[in-house]
Amino acid sequence: MKKYLIIIFFIFNIFTFNAYSKIAYIDIKIILNESSVGKSLNSHLKSLNSEYSKKYTKIEKELLEKEKTLLAQKNIIEKNEFNQKIRNLSDEINKYKNDKKLSTDKLNKIKIENTKEILRILNPIITKYVENNDISIVLKKTNIIVGKKDLDITEKIIKLLNGEINKLNF
Repeated sequence: MKKYLIIIFFIFNIFTFNAYSKIAYIDIKIILNESSVGKSLNSHLKSLNSEYSKKYTKIEKELLEKEKTLLAQKNIIEKNEFNQKIRNLSDEINKYKNDKKLSTDKLNKIKIENTKEILRILNPIITKYVENNDISIVLKKTNIIVGKKDLDITEKIIKLLNGEINKLNF
């Protein structure tokens, strides 16, 4: 009986030892928003968005003014001429919508490409940190319900990323 207890004790200790693995979690969203390179990307995207917004607000006002002018002329000009001006205005509106969509797509493409670049730079930094600190698993914070704050390595990774790169070339 004593042998069985000793064997069970050793087996239990072996499984307990192997079950203990150092786990950490990381919040990629915070890294992309709070790191120097992430802030520079967000600033660049914000300035581009502001530029596009001003441009399209101006065009929108011009189109609305043309529409008001055209509606004011409805009873003054001939029906064929009015219909032609309506078609021209409609073509301008469609061009405006297409240009605005292209600008939005361009902005999204810039965001996706640069985010991929940041993540490409970030991956070896995380890998090196994991190896140096004997961490077995790193989980995304979005997949964690509750966790100890000391398992969060986000701030440490941000410091390492800031030491590696501060800004991307746009």
